[in-house]
Amino acid sequence: MAKIHLLVKKEDISEEKILEGNKVAVVLDILLATTTIVSALKDGAKEVIPVLNSSEASDLAENFMPGTCLLAGELDAKPIDGFLYPSPTLIRENVKGKTLILSTTNGTVALRKAASAKKVYVASILNNPAVAETLANVEEEQTVLIICSGNSGELSLEDFYGSGHLIDCLVKAGQHELTDAAKAAMYFYRGQEHAGYEIFVNSYVGRLLEKYDQHPDLKLAVSKGITSIVPILKNGKVVIETACTV
Repeated sequence: MAKIHLLVKKEDISEEKILEGNKVAVVLDILLATTTIVSALKDGAKEVIPVLNSSEASDLAENFMPGTCLLAGELDAKPIDGFLYPSPTLIRENVKGKTLILSTTNGTVALRKAASAKKVYVASILNNPAVAETLANVEEEQTVLIICSGNSGELSLEDFYGSGHLIDCLVKAGQHELTDAAKAAMYFYRGQEHAGYEIFVNSYVGRLLEKYDQHPDLKLAVSKGITSIVPILKNGKVVIETACTV
């Protein structure tokens, strides 16, 4: 059976180890990068390009015709001058048919660091059941590396909850060998299954989002299984790989 391993922050990613063996990576940054990516693709974005920082984002945007891309980002949960705030509820108004160039403190960096895995999926509470259904078909000798982006080197409460939700979905979809870290996240989720919004609001990033009146994003981020899209990172761009019934 496939082995499920959990990293609790992006700083634990070893790009060399990801290249070893047969690894599939799943990246979560619940508040807000992966929730924003999943939501944007659900709302009709052509693709999402995760970048390492705002300078890379600005340089990349210069290659697009006017009106064909959106530039969104944050640094330490604060707005960046000249960028849309990476709020899924705000971005949805203008993202249809466009490329979203996204720069965040943790999530987009985690995606880039995980890029050398055989496949890299993007997960959130919104699409965890669909991602789990896709991962149920991985080969027995593969390792599924679930990566919480974390918060600047620290464990992120909402990512830990979100990874637990994904692992719970995986266990329900098939048999897997879980590491202790993966079991810890799953048991945490099961013990707090119905307290997601309270957990998010009281997390470090959740409190910062409250300062910027981002309650709609907090409510969206805790919405379980509202889309069946399964985004995948290919050639530096996140696109929809498939859709499945959940």
